[in-house]
Amino acid sequence: MTTTETPRLRFYRLAPGIYGPLLALTRAAKKDLDPALVELLLIRASQLNHCAFCLDMHVTDARKAGETEERIALLGTWEEAAGLYSPKEQAALALTEAVTLLPRSGVPDEVYDRAAAHFEDTDIVRLLALITAINSWNRINVAARIPVGANLAPTEAVRTPVGGAS
Repeated sequence: MTTTETPRLRFYRLAPGIYGPLLALTRAAKKDLDPALVELLLIRASQLNHCAFCLDMHVTDARKAGETEERIALLGTWEEAAGLYSPKEQAALALTEAVTLLPRSGVPDEVYDRAAAHFEDTDIVRLLALITAINSWNRINVAARIPVGANLAPTEAVRTPVGGAS
Protein backbone atom coordinates (compact mmCIF):
# COMPACT_ATOMS: atom_id res chain seq x y z
CA MET A 1 0.00 0.00 0.00
CA THR A 2 1.20 3.48 -0.79
CA THR A 3 1.07 5.74 2.23
CA THR A 4 0.77 9.45 2.27
CA GLU A 5 0.35 12.13 4.89
CA THR A 6 -2.50 13.63 2.89
CA PRO A 7 -5.86 11.93 3.26
CA ARG A 8 -7.34 10.56 0.08
CA LEU A 9 -10.75 11.57 1.33
CA ARG A 10 -11.89 13.62 4.32
CA PHE A 11 -14.42 10.91 5.03
CA TYR A 12 -15.80 11.98 8.41
CA ARG A 13 -16.06 15.63 7.44
CA LEU A 14 -17.95 14.73 4.28
CA ALA A 15 -20.20 12.25 6.09
CA PRO A 16 -20.66 13.49 9.68
CA GLY A 17 -23.76 11.35 10.07
CA ILE A 18 -21.58 8.24 9.90
CA TYR A 19 -19.04 9.30 12.52
CA GLY A 20 -21.52 9.71 15.40
CA PRO A 21 -23.30 6.36 15.07
CA LEU A 22 -20.03 4.48 14.62
CA LEU A 23 -18.62 6.18 17.71
CA ALA A 24 -21.83 5.36 19.62
CA LEU A 25 -21.53 1.69 18.62
CA THR A 26 -17.92 1.62 19.77
CA ARG A 27 -18.75 3.20 23.13
CA ALA A 28 -21.74 0.91 23.71
CA ALA A 29 -19.65 -2.14 22.86
CA LYS A 30 -16.92 -1.15 25.35
CA LYS A 31 -19.42 -0.85 28.21
CA ASP A 32 -18.60 -3.24 31.04
CA LEU A 33 -15.58 -4.76 29.26
CA ASP A 34 -12.11 -4.52 30.79
CA PRO A 35 -10.46 -1.40 29.27
CA ALA A 36 -7.07 -3.10 28.88
CA LEU A 37 -8.65 -6.08 27.10
CA VAL A 38 -10.59 -3.71 24.85
CA GLU A 39 -7.39 -1.98 23.78
CA LEU A 40 -5.62 -5.28 23.09
CA LEU A 41 -8.46 -6.31 20.78
CA LEU A 42 -8.53 -2.93 19.04
CA ILE A 43 -4.78 -3.08 18.51
CA ARG A 44 -4.90 -6.63 17.15
CA ALA A 45 -7.67 -5.89 14.65
CA SER A 46 -5.86 -2.71 13.58
CA GLN A 47 -2.67 -4.72 13.03
CA LEU A 48 -4.52 -7.22 10.86
CA ASN A 49 -6.18 -4.43 8.87
CA HIS A 50 -2.96 -2.37 8.54
CA CYS A 51 -4.61 0.73 10.02
CA ALA A 52 -1.79 2.96 11.25
CA PHE A 53 -4.18 5.63 12.51
CA CYS A 54 -6.08 3.23 14.79
CA LEU A 55 -2.95 1.32 15.78
CA ASP A 56 -1.27 4.52 16.96
CA MET A 57 -4.36 5.62 18.89
CA HIS A 58 -5.01 2.29 20.58
CA VAL A 59 -1.37 1.64 21.53
CA THR A 60 -1.45 5.02 23.28
CA ASP A 61 -4.77 4.15 24.95
CA ALA A 62 -3.46 0.72 25.99
CA ARG A 63 -0.53 2.33 27.76
CA LYS A 64 -2.95 4.63 29.57
CA ALA A 65 -4.99 1.56 30.56
CA GLY A 66 -1.87 0.07 32.16
CA GLU A 67 -0.73 -2.30 29.41
CA THR A 68 2.97 -3.15 29.43
CA GLU A 69 5.28 -2.45 26.53
CA GLU A 70 6.12 -6.15 26.30
CA ARG A 71 2.48 -7.23 25.89
CA ILE A 72 1.82 -4.49 23.34
CA ALA A 73 4.98 -5.33 21.37
CA LEU A 74 4.27 -9.07 21.28
CA LEU A 75 0.54 -8.82 20.56
CA GLY A 76 1.04 -9.72 16.90
CA THR A 77 2.47 -13.04 18.05
CA TRP A 78 0.14 -13.63 21.00
CA GLU A 79 -0.18 -17.36 20.26
CA GLU A 80 3.58 -17.87 20.51
CA ALA A 81 3.78 -15.56 23.53
CA ALA A 82 0.71 -17.14 25.11
CA GLY A 83 2.25 -17.04 28.58
CA LEU A 84 1.92 -13.26 28.54
CA TYR A 85 -1.86 -13.35 27.95
CA SER A 86 -4.50 -14.98 30.14
CA PRO A 87 -6.69 -17.76 28.71
CA LYS A 88 -9.57 -15.25 28.66
CA GLU A 89 -7.47 -12.74 26.68
CA GLN A 90 -6.35 -15.48 24.30
CA ALA A 91 -9.97 -16.48 23.69
CA ALA A 92 -10.90 -12.86 22.95
CA LEU A 93 -7.90 -12.42 20.66
CA ALA A 94 -8.78 -15.60 18.76
CA LEU A 95 -12.34 -14.30 18.34
CA THR A 96 -11.01 -10.94 17.14
CA GLU A 97 -8.84 -12.62 14.52
CA ALA A 98 -11.65 -14.93 13.37
CA VAL A 99 -14.14 -12.07 12.97
CA THR A 100 -11.59 -9.73 11.38
CA LEU A 101 -10.35 -12.31 8.86
CA LEU A 102 -13.83 -13.89 8.55
CA PRO A 103 -13.56 -16.91 6.26
CA ARG A 104 -16.52 -17.94 4.10
CA SER A 105 -17.36 -20.61 6.64
CA GLY A 106 -17.72 -17.96 9.36
CA VAL A 107 -16.26 -18.00 12.85
CA PRO A 108 -15.16 -21.58 13.63
CA ASP A 109 -17.11 -23.31 16.40
CA GLU A 110 -13.95 -23.96 18.39
CA VAL A 111 -13.11 -20.23 18.41
CA TYR A 112 -16.63 -19.26 19.47
CA ASP A 113 -16.77 -22.03 22.09
CA ARG A 114 -13.42 -20.91 23.48
CA ALA A 115 -14.76 -17.38 23.92
CA ALA A 116 -18.04 -18.69 25.38
CA ALA A 117 -16.05 -20.55 28.03
CA HIS A 118 -14.71 -17.22 29.34
CA PHE A 119 -17.44 -14.68 28.60
CA GLU A 120 -21.14 -14.40 29.35
CA ASP A 121 -23.45 -14.07 26.34
CA THR A 122 -23.87 -10.30 26.90
CA ASP A 123 -20.10 -9.88 26.87
CA ILE A 124 -19.78 -11.92 23.68
CA VAL A 125 -22.35 -9.59 22.11
CA ARG A 126 -20.24 -6.62 23.23
CA LEU A 127 -17.06 -8.26 21.91
CA LEU A 128 -18.65 -8.95 18.53
CA ALA A 129 -19.94 -5.37 18.32
CA LEU A 130 -16.52 -4.01 19.33
CA ILE A 131 -14.73 -6.14 16.74
CA THR A 132 -17.25 -5.11 14.09
CA ALA A 133 -16.83 -1.44 15.03
CA ILE A 134 -13.02 -1.46 14.91
CA ASN A 135 -13.08 -3.28 11.58
CA SER A 136 -15.36 -0.54 10.24
CA TRP A 137 -13.07 2.21 11.58
CA ASN A 138 -10.02 0.42 10.16
CA ARG A 139 -11.45 -0.14 6.73
CA ILE A 140 -12.72 3.42 6.39
CA ASN A 141 -9.44 4.90 7.64
CA VAL A 142 -7.27 2.74 5.39
CA ALA A 143 -9.42 3.30 2.29
CA ALA A 144 -9.60 7.07 2.92
CA ARG A 145 -5.89 7.20 3.92
CA ILE A 146 -6.53 8.91 7.22
CA PRO A 147 -3.06 9.82 8.52
CA VAL A 148 -1.76 9.07 12.00
CA GLY A 149 -2.80 11.83 14.40
CA ALA A 150 -5.59 13.25 12.24
CA ASN A 151 -8.62 14.79 13.92
CA LEU A 152 -11.51 12.59 12.86
CA ALA A 153 -14.34 14.55 14.41
CA PRO A 154 -16.54 16.29 11.86
CA THR A 155 -16.64 20.06 12.14
CA GLU A 156 -19.80 22.11 12.20
CA ALA A 157 -18.45 24.28 9.39
CA VAL A 158 -18.64 21.48 6.86
CA ARG A 159 -22.07 20.19 7.79
CA THR A 160 -24.83 20.81 5.32
CA PRO A 161 -27.42 23.27 6.69
CA VAL A 162 -30.97 22.09 7.29
CA GLY A 163 -32.83 21.93 3.99
CA GLY A 164 -29.74 20.79 2.05
CA ALA A 165 -28.65 24.25 0.91
CA SER A 166 -24.95 24.94 0.91
